[in-house]
Amino acid sequence: MIQEAYDAGARLKPACELLGLDIRTLQRWKKEESRGSLEDKRHGPITAPANKLTDIERARIVEVVNSPQYQNQPPSQIVPNLADNDIYIGSESTIYRVLRTENMMAHRSASRPRAHRKPDELCAIKPNQIWSWDISVPQKAV
Repeated sequence: MIQEAYDAGARLKPACELLGLDIRTLQRWKKEESRGSLEDKRHGPITAPANKLTDIERARIVEVVNSPQYQNQPPSQIVPNLADNDIYIGSESTIYRVLRTENMMAHRSASRPRAHRKPDELCAIKPNQIWSWDISVPQKAV
């Protein structure tokens, strides 16, 4: 499509931007085409990693994390507690990754999550109503 637009008189950079493509990518593709290698190199490994978690292991992690004993704890506390009992189901990052894929990364404690509120702004309408630690006036740059 970009070549057709270029042949019709369009400039390359605006044509690439219209398609959301960087002009350097187009130049690299043309260079690879001239060498005869048109293979798309943007794919990952074909086989799964040898240490990939099985569905049973993932289910075990979800089961342990949702158990009454650990349901109010983050993975940073679950892993050491399991290690104290000589149990290993996965690393802390693995548990976080499984929770993310299962959409379980919500606030896990029985209490409410911490609320971030801006402090109330103080406004004095008469003298001596508000006292502050720093009452100095900033100096002007000379």
